Amino acid sequence: MDAIVTAGGIPQPKDPLYAYAKGDSKALIDVAGKPMIQWVLDALSDAKNVDNVIIIGLTPKSGLTCKKPTYYLSNQGRMLANIVAGVDKALELDRKTKYVLVVSSDIPTIKSEQIDWLIETCAQTKDDIYYGVCPQEVMETRFPDSRRTYTKLKDMQVCGADINITHVRMATEHLDMWENLIGNRKSPVKQASIIGFGTLFMLLTGQLTLDEAVERATKRIGIAGRPIIWEHAEPCMDIDKPHQLEILRADLAKSAPKPVRKPRQLAAKKEPARVKPIQKPAAKSSKPKSAPKEKSAAVPSKKK
Repeated sequence: MDAIVTAGGIPQPKDPLYAYAKGDSKALIDVAGKPMIQWVLDALSDAKNVDNVIIIGLTPKSGLTCKKPTYYLSNQGRMLANIVAGVDKALELDRKTKYVLVVSSDIPTIKSEQIDWLIETCAQTKDDIYYGVCPQEVMETRFPDSRRTYTKLKDMQVCGADINITHVRMATEHLDMWENLIGNRKSPVKQASIIGFGTLFMLLTGQLTLDEAVERATKRIGIAGRPIIWEHAEPCMDIDKPHQLEILRADLAKSAPKPVRKPRQLAAKKEPARVKPIQKPAAKSSKPKSAPKEKSAAVPSKKK
């Protein structure tokens, strides 16, 4: 399965991460010695079920690395447009492609085995979209200070995952509806109002279960959907605020390989200074020294 990595966001002055990005892409903010997105690419590199990686919003000049064949596309300006461009590229690579993995660049703690689990789990059915959620207790056990926003349902409180699987036809159908839902992805109440008043009322009164919420949403759009309940918090732990950035910096610093220290070189042994042999004074000659010849005084010439 091909993976589409969305990395087109550039924090603006009002964004909490603006000071960290310094005018560049959010995906390139340093996290424990690597760009945020590089941690995601490392996980995709080691995922056995990932074939190609399509990065939206960056260029090869970003200096990123990935073991899988990697393709770069420019930022299309909107989240949905970026996903559509990624799907088009996946179909260009293989016209038989049916599903793609859509991954955000801001979940640096994601693991390769979690990516493989998601792909293998979703392959068990033939739904149009698979949307992951993380229960509050799972998130707060792993990241107790994350302060995520949760949707209160009848059977649980959940936050959304930032790695999901969708059928390629979702990039060509119901685009207006998807645009509204994606644009309000941080507000479950607004999303419920888009789906319908009845859904909104049931959500606000705590009468909706997770399955009912998915059923109502997919029926409204006209697709088949399946919720994926994560037992791990990493796929749902994204970075939107400075405190979340610092949490993940500290978390990943623990697992980051420590630089190998070169062994200290032993100081070279100094060779002892060579002692010059004491030279004996030369023996005095028994012959008397000849007296120095006296210079004859110059006789001044008489003037005529």
